[in-house]
Amino acid sequence: MVTEGAKQFAQGKRPKARELLLTPSNVKRVADQLAHLRGAAMKVGQLMSMDAGDLISPELADILARLRSDASPMPASQLSAVLSQELGSDWKQNFIEFNFKPIASASIGQVHQAHADDGTKLAIKVQYPGIKQSIDSDVDNVGTLLSVVGLIPKDVDYKGLLEEAKKQLHAEADYLLEAQLLGRFREYLSSSPQFVLPDVRAELTTDSVLAMTYVSGVPIESLVEHDQETRDLVITLLLELLFKEIFDFKLVQTDPNFANFLFDEQQRKVVLLDFGATRNYDDRISDGYRMAFTAMLEDDEQGLYKALQQIGFFTNDILPEQRDAVINLVKLAGEPLKHQGIYDFGTSNLAQRISEAGTVLSMEQDYWHTPPADALFLHRKIGGLYLLAARLKAKVDVNRLFVPFRLMEVQK
Repeated sequence: MVTEGAKQFAQGKRPKARELLLTPSNVKRVADQLAHLRGAAMKVGQLMSMDAGDLISPELADILARLRSDASPMPASQLSAVLSQELGSDWKQNFIEFNFKPIASASIGQVHQAHADDGTKLAIKVQYPGIKQSIDSDVDNVGTLLSVVGLIPKDVDYKGLLEEAKKQLHAEADYLLEAQLLGRFREYLSSSPQFVLPDVRAELTTDSVLAMTYVSGVPIESLVEHDQETRDLVITLLLELLFKEIFDFKLVQTDPNFANFLFDEQQRKVVLLDFGATRNYDDRISDGYRMAFTAMLEDDEQGLYKALQQIGFFTNDILPEQRDAVINLVKLAGEPLKHQGIYDFGTSNLAQRISEAGTVLSMEQDYWHTPPADALFLHRKIGGLYLLAARLKAKVDVNRLFVPFRLMEVQK
């Protein structure tokens, strides 16, 4: 930035900080460095890269979108050291085979294929060393960078969001917690044979190593080449699962990363992976969304306002035009839900319209406060499913899927 600034000052220009940061070469440098850092810096980038376009500028979204690619894997010696620390110096005795080359690597850890001593094929997730200790400082540093260069609107309480990001990241870095959450989902979905989940091997699991049975499938986004019936089936199952998570389980896996889903072509089942980003939702939030969705179906704007207020969107000093702008954005996002019959995600530009409306609301209409973190994480999941549905050109009756969960009468 200093080098580019000196050039422009020499030419008589007075560039702004964000203009210096967002040159094409700098965009690549920022993304490459955050990806190399791994850990919280990279994860914050992924968390803030909300495809529905909530709070950040298009330029920043472009930087953060680059952070979805895999991180550099651990060297074999470092990997062995982590496993020795977590499972004991004789950790290899637990396996008849362990592949040191990761089959997946991301921001907090990497996954290895192995075979237990009883012959069971396993997926072993190993956390990068030092991640837990670096979360708070990395998040603060990323927040400072974004603030200094003016990439976050000045009225947005980004510090509150970053505190929520820290909490979420500490939870994701606790593999024992993730093992518990995976167990809860297995229990909740025990009567839903359409889904396949790995089984935790508790004797090989610590807070930094998560051992699971290996489940196979094709990447969910690769189904774009499959027949319409298959594509519709997958999105139908995932949207129905989302409604169950919000209203029945009150436990939502909030990460919409496509890599968290596979498809078992032989059994025609959806494979669910990675429960680190799972959040509990209390009755206030769950009931609030039930009220909001039902009010949208019944064109009850007062009921929708009350529901959004319960969720935490509105303060007492909200201006009418601000309230109306939020309500209109929520109604726009509810378009597939309200649509009678089959909704064609493939021909809809809904994600783009939501992004544009959200940007206008946050940047141009003096957005008066930051949306509640619970809502942001949930909306990120919904937006991710919308994007997947659009990618697969799915046709789904979303309205019918919600009917079993709706209120019989919106509370006036």
